Amino acid sequence: MMKLALNEDCHGKGKPRVTSIPQISYASTAPELSDDRRYDFFSRVVPPDSFQAQAMVDIVKAMGWNYVSTVASEGSYGEKGVDAFHQLSRESGGICIAQSLKIPHNHKQENFDKIIRLLLETRYARAVILFASDEDIRGILNASKRADQVGHFLWIGSDSWGAKISPVHQLEEAAVGAVTILPKRATIAGFDAYFTSRTLENNRRNVWFAEYWEENFNCKLMSSSKKEDTSRKCTGQERIGTDSKYEQEGKVQFVIDAVYAMAHALHNMQRDLCPDISGICPDMDLAGGKKLLKYIRSVTFNGSAGTSVNFNRNGDAPGRYDLFQYQINNNSSPGYKNIGQWTETLQLNIEDMQWPDGQTEIPSSVCSQPCKTGQRKKAVKGMPCCWHCEPCDGYQYQYDETSCKLCSYSMMPNPNRTACQPIPIVKLEWHSPWAVIPVFLAMLGIIATIFVMATFIRYNDTPIVRASGRELSYVLLTGIFLCYIITFVMIAKPDVAICSFRRIFLGLGMCISYAALLTKTNRIYRIFEEGKTSVTAPRLISPTSQLAITSSLISAQLLGVFVWFGVDPPNTIIDYDEQKTFNSDQARGVLKCDITDLQIICSLGYSILLMVTCTVYAIKTRGVPENFNEAKPIGFTMYTTCIVWLAFIPIFFGTAQSAEKLYIQTTTLCISMNLSASVALGMLYIPKVYVIIFHPELNVQKRKRSFKAVVTAASLTTRLSHKTSDRPNGEAKTELCENIDPNSKTRFVNMV
Repeated sequence: MMKLALNEDCHGKGKPRVTSIPQISYASTAPELSDDRRYDFFSRVVPPDSFQAQAMVDIVKAMGWNYVSTVASEGSYGEKGVDAFHQLSRESGGICIAQSLKIPHNHKQENFDKIIRLLLETRYARAVILFASDEDIRGILNASKRADQVGHFLWIGSDSWGAKISPVHQLEEAAVGAVTILPKRATIAGFDAYFTSRTLENNRRNVWFAEYWEENFNCKLMSSSKKEDTSRKCTGQERIGTDSKYEQEGKVQFVIDAVYAMAHALHNMQRDLCPDISGICPDMDLAGGKKLLKYIRSVTFNGSAGTSVNFNRNGDAPGRYDLFQYQINNNSSPGYKNIGQWTETLQLNIEDMQWPDGQTEIPSSVCSQPCKTGQRKKAVKGMPCCWHCEPCDGYQYQYDETSCKLCSYSMMPNPNRTACQPIPIVKLEWHSPWAVIPVFLAMLGIIATIFVMATFIRYNDTPIVRASGRELSYVLLTGIFLCYIITFVMIAKPDVAICSFRRIFLGLGMCISYAALLTKTNRIYRIFEEGKTSVTAPRLISPTSQLAITSSLISAQLLGVFVWFGVDPPNTIIDYDEQKTFNSDQARGVLKCDITDLQIICSLGYSILLMVTCTVYAIKTRGVPENFNEAKPIGFTMYTTCIVWLAFIPIFFGTAQSAEKLYIQTTTLCISMNLSASVALGMLYIPKVYVIIFHPELNVQKRKRSFKAVVTAASLTTRLSHKTSDRPNGEAKTELCENIDPNSKTRFVNMV
């Protein structure tokens, strides 16, 4: 039955006697394959375009490329190959087609130059898939050379390029690095000797041989020849391989296997349908093309190259490809080097590959470079392989490749924005310049206060100390001392105890100070007001009464603090909003007591009320002669203190939105309290201490006078003060001297 399949080209042993590339007529040996359709054995034995395209897709992915262009020769081979590549790249994902270009049949040089220009419009798509004929491949390489783009493009050629020399002849530099594929094949022993012995005389049965002869030897056999590019006549004595270049066509193996596939299918079909008949029986004539196709797909045999020949469910032979790269190196001449193979899966020896310009690393052919850490990909519409890199800004971190997420309230992104980390916690440190200045002032004030207090205690029974009102002086010094101490409490690391002390002592020092001063100024005012209508001393001017009044004023402050403790127990908080700047690297959480700006002002509000009231009394007693009491020093103290606190309020609230709020407000508050205490200490006590230490002769007892005498002197002084505006300088003093004996000048020393 093998003789039935191969006719005269088959011997009894089932091996072909090769005379030329066989042309098989189905009608002469078997039923039609299908209605008005033939089955192309050769195209099925050769691996189809889908396998070739799949191999190319796998190569592109192995190279790490995701942005490629395709170029195809116009026609069935090129267009089908590119279509298969497009479909498989879409199915596999991760590959985008930058451009898909066609080379027209009647191409010119300008067509190739235009293709190169178009390819350069997407410069990052360096990889170019080629399904083109030898001539078109040469045109593309030539155009890239003319455009001075040698080494820019990374060619991936189909089996039409394979390992041929003709496409790269004299274009070696432009082809360096090109990866090509070629169906696995073997040189058929004996075919070269047979084919090179073919002549016009011994191969007349091949109707295409004459055309091949003219093309191979570039001559004309007859005047009616269609070959127009030469006028040379063929002699018929030319010899293949001697007078022309010869290389065995790589598909000879597949032609032979295609013939054997048909022979085996017919043999099996005849054996099943005509078991008792030698030759074709009626059942075989009526079998039809579909049944023959079934037999063809089921054949399995060893082909001419020793490899198994079979067909898959689609009727295609297994895909087996050798992979080559065109290389130039110093050790050998330019040529193709085998770098792997593809047999359903890719086996690629990347270490054997070489690239243009001596690159050792695989060149890139990607639409967009990978985003840096901390950046997300924003895809370009319609191009999943292309994206823009956008940084995760503010308090966002990179959640995945395509999205950023916001860190939680107490967190901030780490330096590379791949995760969140806790926001650092800060507080006012002792070594900070914001703390050093108020601490330095407080220490000086504490030393001065202790010195004054020690001096007063040492000279407790001297006239100046006694005349200052010892009880209230010690109370006032205690308040001044607490005003200095609060600086250390405000700067200390917040905890429940420190926060409790802040609430208690923040307003207590000022409250004690101004309660004592208010009691003093109120006493002076009442004495002079009472003296205008009566010679009887006013009530509650004794030291005990003064202490009772001062204590009642202070107790109001303490009562408010204790109510505050009950309503809102002290605790610490971490304020993340205060220093949560736009730049997340500078974000800080502030450890502080749970005291708002309004609560601070309320805590100081009572003391400020005492201060304002004391200032009012100081204004009312401004007419009292300075020899009579401390009214004027107290007045100056209160005026200065009011100015200090008037400056404090806008600074304190004006920095509420500042990133340095913690430092500015704490420092401003501490310095304001230090200045208030220092003003009182300097104006009320330093002059007395100066007299006590440096002029002890003035610290002596003066003769006592009655309350009536004191009031009379004060009244005269008051009237005199009203007349000074109407008299020239010096007249007031004259009147005073005329009405008051110089030896009987009154003083308030014995009254206070």
